[in-house]
Amino acid sequence: MKRTLIITGIVAGLIIITMFVFNKLVSKKDTNSVFTEVQEGPFEITVSNSGELEAEKSVDILGPEINRSSQQGGRGGDHGPGGMRFMSFKIQDIVPEGTVVKEGDYIAQLDRTDYDNSLKTAIENLNTLRSNLEMAILDTAVTLTNLRDAIKNQTIAVEEARITLEQSKYEPPATIRQAQLYVDKQERALEQTKKAYTLRKAKALADIKTKRRLYNDGEALVASLQDFLSKFTIRAPSAGMVIYKKEFNGAKRKAGSQINPFDRVIATLPDLSTMISKTYVSEIEVNRVKPGQKVVISIDAMPGKSLTGVVENVANIGEQLENSDAKMFEVLIKIDGLNPELRPAMTTYNKIIINSYDNVIYVPTECVNAGADGIPFVYRKNKTKQVVVLGEMNDKNIIIKQGLEPGTTVYLVPPEDPSKFRLVGKDLIAGAK
Repeated sequence: MKRTLIITGIVAGLIIITMFVFNKLVSKKDTNSVFTEVQEGPFEITVSNSGELEAEKSVDILGPEINRSSQQGGRGGDHGPGGMRFMSFKIQDIVPEGTVVKEGDYIAQLDRTDYDNSLKTAIENLNTLRSNLEMAILDTAVTLTNLRDAIKNQTIAVEEARITLEQSKYEPPATIRQAQLYVDKQERALEQTKKAYTLRKAKALADIKTKRRLYNDGEALVASLQDFLSKFTIRAPSAGMVIYKKEFNGAKRKAGSQINPFDRVIATLPDLSTMISKTYVSEIEVNRVKPGQKVVISIDAMPGKSLTGVVENVANIGEQLENSDAKMFEVLIKIDGLNPELRPAMTTYNKIIINSYDNVIYVPTECVNAGADGIPFVYRKNKTKQVVVLGEMNDKNIIIKQGLEPGTTVYLVPPEDPSKFRLVGKDLIAGAK
């Protein structure tokens, strides 16, 4: 029993000591979290925002083009080869995004079902035109052969009539007259046969010419459609990495997507040697961002590594982005040097350096307070309210031009009883306003 009481006492004592030490540590931590020291050193004014990598230059991979100049049948407006209407192209198959390809490699296949029907109709029409042309040539050959035979026969008839006239010179005048009239009749028949041949030949040649033109047009149409449909198999125009085309709503074009004939980009091949980080800056901060300013860039996919760049362009017109009430302005940042690890669409964090100082005094922005008169001051640990002259600020700290020395301990938040603090630095009030 006595031993049990001793052990219980020891345990209770340890618990009390542990709680005392814990309370001391917590108390010390709370005290330290209330104060901070005035810092001295380099200081940067920055504007930061997330963004996305993209290539500065890229080659578009395009779908087939419907050439208006090759329209057939006199159909204009929104029709293409053979009078086909301008239809959207459906991506039937496409290589995975990020695929590295060489020039001429397969990229995608477009659905050609609708256009195959047009080609089938054009081929059937061409076969009909070929038959018509061949028949016209054959008919012309037969007809003209018959007419030439008729001319030869009529020429013989004329010759026979003339012989009869020659032999009737000793006959009565009436018989001679009758023989002369017969010669005239046969000569007129010969002349009519020759004229008929000339007219029939001209008509036949014109008919053949028309049918040959129609056949040539049909043949050209079939060749045009075959060439057009061959372009439904999309191949890489150059070497590179395939990046899907983004729609205006941010969705990517992929298998099953429709391609507008007036926006034929299926994918792009970015030039990875020069990369851009595209970010957006709010209308409040955009006036501080200028081309030529240096930028420090971190990449989510490359933790612990930072890159440098330069602001290349700042948009003049703002955009209303999704999930943003304020107008946002596009800023393009060109990344310095060549980095083979960078890929389009990687997420970036961009810190644009608006201004920088080599050595200034600064404190966290929450240390600075202001009364009804607007005069800024800080609470010092020595129970004084120190008037300060402020400089520029960034997202965390603010420059103190006058009023504080490095290493001074100040309150991060106002003390519990600020009325007990004495105001000092009144001579700085004029400069602090």
